[in-house]
Amino acid sequence: MTTAIYIASPEGDTGKSTIALGILHRLAATVAKVGVFRPITRLGEDRDYILELLLGQTTAGLSYEDCVGVGYQQLHEDREAALGDIVDRYHRVADQCDAVLIVGSDYTDVATPSELSTNAQIAANLGAPVILAVKGKDRTPERIAAVVDVCVDEIAAQHAHTAAVVVNRCDPGQMAAVASALADGQPRTYVIPEEPLLFAPSVGELQTAVEGTLVRGDRALLARVALDVLVAGMTAEHVLERLTEGVAVITPGDRSDVVLAVLSAHAAEGFPSLSCVILNGGLQMHPAINSLVTGLGLGVPVIETRFGTFETAGRVAATRGRVTSQSHRKIDTALALMEAHVDVADLLAQLAIPIPSVVTPQMFTHQLIEQARADRKHIVLPEGDDDRILTAAGRLLQRGVADLTILGEESQVRARAAELGLDLSAAAVLDPRRSELCDQFAEQYAELRKHKGVTVEQAREIIHDVSYFGTMLVYNDMVDGMVSGARHTTAHTVRPAFEIIKTQPDVSTVSSIFLMCLADEVLAYGDCAIVPDPTAEQLADIAVSSARTAAKFGIEPRVAMLSYSTGTSGSGAEVEKVRKATELVRSRAPELLVEGPIQYDAAVEPSVAATKMPDSEVAGHATVLIFPDLNTGNNTYKAVQRSAGAIAIGPVLQGLNKPVNDLSRGALVEDIVNTVAITAIQAQG
Repeated sequence: MTTAIYIASPEGDTGKSTIALGILHRLAATVAKVGVFRPITRLGEDRDYILELLLGQTTAGLSYEDCVGVGYQQLHEDREAALGDIVDRYHRVADQCDAVLIVGSDYTDVATPSELSTNAQIAANLGAPVILAVKGKDRTPERIAAVVDVCVDEIAAQHAHTAAVVVNRCDPGQMAAVASALADGQPRTYVIPEEPLLFAPSVGELQTAVEGTLVRGDRALLARVALDVLVAGMTAEHVLERLTEGVAVITPGDRSDVVLAVLSAHAAEGFPSLSCVILNGGLQMHPAINSLVTGLGLGVPVIETRFGTFETAGRVAATRGRVTSQSHRKIDTALALMEAHVDVADLLAQLAIPIPSVVTPQMFTHQLIEQARADRKHIVLPEGDDDRILTAAGRLLQRGVADLTILGEESQVRARAAELGLDLSAAAVLDPRRSELCDQFAEQYAELRKHKGVTVEQAREIIHDVSYFGTMLVYNDMVDGMVSGARHTTAHTVRPAFEIIKTQPDVSTVSSIFLMCLADEVLAYGDCAIVPDPTAEQLADIAVSSARTAAKFGIEPRVAMLSYSTGTSGSGAEVEKVRKATELVRSRAPELLVEGPIQYDAAVEPSVAATKMPDSEVAGHATVLIFPDLNTGNNTYKAVQRSAGAIAIGPVLQGLNKPVNDLSRGALVEDIVNTVAITAIQAQG
């Protein structure tokens, strides 16, 4: 039976999307197929941006059109028919899901005096318990309690059940008082503080509001959030005194002194980073000033608008920021708020969410993040000159996944992070060319490599390389692991680890696995990235290491040593190599379940295993698949990734004394986040 949850509110601007994001995120980590349904779509919009945002967090694979109920106009014209359509459309969604989050209407239709009763009636007809979202902003605790009382009664009057109350956007100083006021006689209650970032507009939204034109700057920075607004009508020195981080500056286009002052401040160390400059009045910069600004080479967006100062300021002030599917910082902030202030796992337990027997990619990646957060480790990211690394670092810090050190010239790293609208204040930034650690690292590296004739003078140059400097941080226990490769080759990332960190005492081979997230399970593939043509001894090393690594990530290791024949059916040098490796694994790790040689189909498909190897404990149920060589492994993982739609996480390096992991140069931000989480988990072991 499908579990349904209905989020409803008695007013607008309650931050329902924050609550919905947190619940959806947890649902996707709990059950296999999660959907979202919007019974009444927003008025006056072709596509409901909240529905599009939430669809990105679901796992049922439903389209936007699948998840829409009715519009306001249809509801007004024939309420009963509209309700019937909502019920029919909801059940079409529910039939394809294990759980559905239903998000009530947004009070965009002023003609309806009370939408809460309508939403409660819909919830009752869908058999969904209600999570009531109430706005705490500008209300006393007593007033909030009174609003909740009225709403709970109204929901009950429509024969719906209020499962929980979430008071959102509270004054942080009043949260305890609000919780106390709601402690008696109410449903389970949670209180979330006001977070200005979630309601702040993006630069792109400000551009739209003032009907402006981007005349210079990085178009990608239109996604940055404007945290404050400054109408710069005073002289330049007084404008500089009033600049704050993320401020949008509004000034007439002919105020050359102000334009130069604020853009120079943006570039200068020690001044806040601007989100944008809006030149109002339809006035363009003087050609000489324009040339000077061009020479500064800044990415900060400069927008021109025809409106005067008063109209421009009014439009900017009235712009409310949205949390959209592209608002990654806002999404991470919303998830962090829910994790900190709402026990979503407990809430879902009260609603009897079923325990799944499968593991989807979303479940697995959520488990990675949770496992990393449970015992927080310190990871170094050597490539501080890559926007993907900085963006991933912001997400990792926001979610509390790991402590971070980023390598690069500090002023450049922090300036670029500020331009991107990222908060990296919790990260350490070290410059490998100027750090006071360089002398210590050079002497240590020279000692480690003296058998290769490396002198201290040579070591001083080598240590300036980000991969070597980062590896020395790991070697000295200043950090717990390293993730690199977004801008460098695998060899550039891995070679320092071979030279400095070296292998574990009982493993002589450094190898890798990919964690292959299929639709309903996660398998480990090894080795697909490091050892081209392993010997039987190396293949045994890879198998033992892969089983250990898989176990760290919650995969019960059942090891299949793959070949082109199963059991005793084939012969040849390649089969004999796998057979010998299998025996070595059994002697070195007798506790492991291992089978080989075995073909892939017999390893993973029970019906094939029943015919080819009926008495095996591994056949048909293998979770760790060891390929006989790199050619086979690399091609197989890519074939499964592209043809079966699997998510491939890795390569995860194994066999080193301390964790170092390599990224693909085409890595996405999400790939970097997952790899850092994996590295942190390896460090926990």
